Amino acid sequence: MFCRIFSAHVAGIDGVLIEVEVDTANVGLPSFSMVGLAETSVRESRDRVRSALKNMGFSIFNKPITINFAPADFRKEGTGFDLPVAIGLLKSSGHIDADTDKTLFIGELSLDGRLRPVSGVLSVTYAAREKGFENIILPAENVAEASLVSGINIGGAASLQDVLGWLMNEDGVVFKEETAVSPPAYREQMHDFRDVKGQFTARRAAEVAAAGMHNILMIGPPGSGKTMIARRLPGILPQLDMEEAIETLKIHSVAGLVKNMADISFERPFVSPHHTSSSVSIVGGTSKAKPGQVSIAHNGILFMDEFLEFNRSVLETLRQPMEDKEVTVARADRTVKYPASFMLVAACNPCPCGYYGDSKRECVCTPSQVQKYRARLSGPLLDRIDIHMEVNAVDLKELAGLEDGESSETMRERVINAHRAQKVRFSGEKILLNSQMGEKQIKKYCRLDGKSMKLLENACDKFGYSARAYSKILKVARTLADMENVQEILPKHVLEALHYRLLDRET
Repeated sequence: MFCRIFSAHVAGIDGVLIEVEVDTANVGLPSFSMVGLAETSVRESRDRVRSALKNMGFSIFNKPITINFAPADFRKEGTGFDLPVAIGLLKSSGHIDADTDKTLFIGELSLDGRLRPVSGVLSVTYAAREKGFENIILPAENVAEASLVSGINIGGAASLQDVLGWLMNEDGVVFKEETAVSPPAYREQMHDFRDVKGQFTARRAAEVAAAGMHNILMIGPPGSGKTMIARRLPGILPQLDMEEAIETLKIHSVAGLVKNMADISFERPFVSPHHTSSSVSIVGGTSKAKPGQVSIAHNGILFMDEFLEFNRSVLETLRQPMEDKEVTVARADRTVKYPASFMLVAACNPCPCGYYGDSKRECVCTPSQVQKYRARLSGPLLDRIDIHMEVNAVDLKELAGLEDGESSETMRERVINAHRAQKVRFSGEKILLNSQMGEKQIKKYCRLDGKSMKLLENACDKFGYSARAYSKILKVARTLADMENVQEILPKHVLEALHYRLLDRET
């Protein structure tokens, strides 16, 4: 007997409908085969499903069984097909007779029939709704994640037995009541800019970077406050709106980072990889083409401390996602794209010992060592960083007498106003922030008067700025104008934006 059960597979961050076709023959030797380009994790479901059904008292494996995962032109992986395979076997063998055409099933089975959570549920739920399904049945632990999607009935089950009860019009599956989901109230951050004493220029640069989500590089000796400032940046950024949160959570779900309700957040990601990380972990890959740190930081911050301690090949892999705002992971059997629109916050020492140019401690590095160290940061990568800021250490005697800095709450209000102005400006565009502007938007929204243009042209002639650096200066100047709630970019905005090209002036 033949039957068809619907499930889904995650390709990149999008759900793809899969038809699980089950055929049980009445004659022939017992067999259990799976076709349709099923990866190892999918083929292993034979043993999980067989044990689960046997422990529930079903004996259906004395006949030839064939299972096909259609369409069969791309590979399927993951453990989420356990539940639809089990339902298909029971329906094909005549143990249940229920209409499943409007229901999508996904979930991993334990050997005793309990359901375990799977990754990628948010993408699968979206796909199910778009394909017109009325219900989606999944493990109870995945309900909170799936409930972010409206317009479809979301049923959570603890075991296969509960799902069978629901199919037989009994209790078992608990459906989540549809409620409007909105971002929670802003949570007070653990790290506050109030704790940063002095460092007025660095604080200003950090606020400008946050206002336009511009990439920023802070360079200075150990203990100057680079990491302290970076870790306080999330506290002055606005929360994700619903669209941004859904896209970010899709990536986190595919990466297996959403385990329970506590992992669902509307706060912007803050990802801080160690400087020993490989290029695969940063941009994504492995045999399963999983998203990397740049995608996990989508719509948030990628903080790379000890920036120049990263392998140079790792740093160079950042160039493409910083420019294109997405990552393409290509493997022999698949190619997937992940969004990667992040704000790079990098911090590094000026030399191997860390004290080059410091007024208090003497640098012990030779000129060749300093040059070799800084050469790890290539010109093309430096061009893609909007703001370069030198952070000098504050004298300990002065530090004790300094008052607390401005609070994150006050800074956050200004940043939110700047973000709001940008969203209004780009309402008809496919971008949201100044840092995402292309050449077309720059020409339209970054027009300069004669005096401002003369300033910029003189600076470009003197310091030899590249075309990309020229665009970055205009983007930062546009953000500075937005922070003052003015439409025109003034000469002072251009001057301040030029001040943030520190390393360009040194080369």
